[in-house]
Amino acid sequence: MLAGLLDASHLMPVEALADKTAEEVRAAGFSEVLIYVADLTARGLHLLPGRRGAGAQGEPAIAIDGTAAGRAFQYGDLVPAAPADASGAHWWVPLVDGTERVGVLRVTSRNDDARARQDANRLAALLALIIVGKQESSDTLARLMRNEPMTVAAEMQWNLMPQRTYADGRVVIAASMEPAYEISGDAYEYALDGPLVHLTIFDAMGHDTAAGLCAGLALGACRNARRQGADLISKGEAVEAALIGQYGRERYVTGILATLDTRSGLLAWINRGHLPPILIRDNRWTSHLDCTPAHPMGTDLGLDTTVCRAQLQPGDRIVLFTDGITEARRPGGAEFGRDRFTDFLIRHHADGLPLPETLRRLVHAVLDYHQGRLQDDATVLMCEWLGASSDDTAPAAALTGLPDTTTPSAGRRS
Repeated sequence: MLAGLLDASHLMPVEALADKTAEEVRAAGFSEVLIYVADLTARGLHLLPGRRGAGAQGEPAIAIDGTAAGRAFQYGDLVPAAPADASGAHWWVPLVDGTERVGVLRVTSRNDDARARQDANRLAALLALIIVGKQESSDTLARLMRNEPMTVAAEMQWNLMPQRTYADGRVVIAASMEPAYEISGDAYEYALDGPLVHLTIFDAMGHDTAAGLCAGLALGACRNARRQGADLISKGEAVEAALIGQYGRERYVTGILATLDTRSGLLAWINRGHLPPILIRDNRWTSHLDCTPAHPMGTDLGLDTTVCRAQLQPGDRIVLFTDGITEARRPGGAEFGRDRFTDFLIRHHADGLPLPETLRRLVHAVLDYHQGRLQDDATVLMCEWLGASSDDTAPAAALTGLPDTTTPSAGRRS
C-alpha cells in the first residue's frame, strides 16, 4: 500500500490522490479511505474529492469543535468514527506532516486490530507528506482550505511563513496568525541552524497591502542577513537598511529577534520597539523578559541596540506576540490583556492539550472576545525548550499530539 502510493506520488496531481488512495488501500484491508483537510483557521475539515467517485464534491465541512473527527485532529489520536459493523471498523485518523496538522482520514477497515490501526496511522503519515508536498503548486488545495476570500496582503504573507508547527527532541515551536484571511503587517519566522534556534516576530505599521509589503521586506532582509552569518544586532540593522532603502523613513517595523542555544538553554534577544517576550516556567510562573528597546526598524533614530540574555530551564516556554493579541477588545469593553493571555496559555496547557491545539483555541478565544472581527493583526510564536539532546523525542511527540506509528496501538487517548 505505502509503496504503491509513494511510487505514484511523484507524477500524480493532487486531484488524483483520493482515487489512487482508494485503489492502493485495498492491499492493507481498507475498504474505504476518505481524505479531509483542515481549513486555514482550523475550524472545519473539508473532503478532498476524487475524480471517480471517491467522495462527493461539495460535501459540507465537518466542524473541528465538538466532533469525533475534530477530536482526532485536536489530539492526534485515532478515534472511532462509528461502531464496527458488517463492513468493518470505522476510524478517524489524524493527518500530520512532521508535526504540522493537515487534516484527518476516515478509514473503514475489514480488520479491527492493533496492526490495522498501525497501518492506518502510517497511511495517514504518507498522505500528509504528499499533500503538503503538493500544496504550494495546487490551487485545488488552496481553495479547499479557505472559507472566505483572502486579501492580496494575506496571500503574500502566508506564502512567506514557515509551517505553523515544528518539533524535535530539543524544542517545540508553534505559531498562529489572525485574522487569517486579512493578515497584512505581521510576520513570524523560526529557523534551525545546528544547535541554534532563531525566533523572529515582526509587526509593520498599518493594516493594508503596504504593511504586508513592508513586513515581507523585513522578513526577507532578516533571512538574508542571518544566512550570511549576521548576529542579532546586525540582523536588525539589515532590516532597517532595507526598509530605509525602499521607503526612506516613511514606514517602520517593530520586532523581537531571538536566538536560543539548545545546548545550554541560553536565550539571547534584541527588542526593536516591540512588546517584550513572555517566559512561562513550571506552567504557573510568568515573567516579561524586559530588554532596553532600540528604535523600530526603519525610523533611524540612532538608539543603541542591547542584546539581552536569559538562562532557560528545560520546559520553559518563550512567547513572542504582537499587540493585536493583548489589545483586542469588545466595543466599549476591556482589552483581552496580557494577564488573560498568559492565564489562557497556562490553563489550557495544564489540561494536557497539544501546543498547536492550545494556540488554535487561543486565537479563537481572542476572536470571540472581539466578536469575530479584529482591528489589528494578532500573531503568536511560542517555543518550548526541552533540553540539549535531540534523541529523546517522546516529550516533543506528546506536546505536539503526534500520532504513534512506531507501535501497533490505537493512540494515547482512544
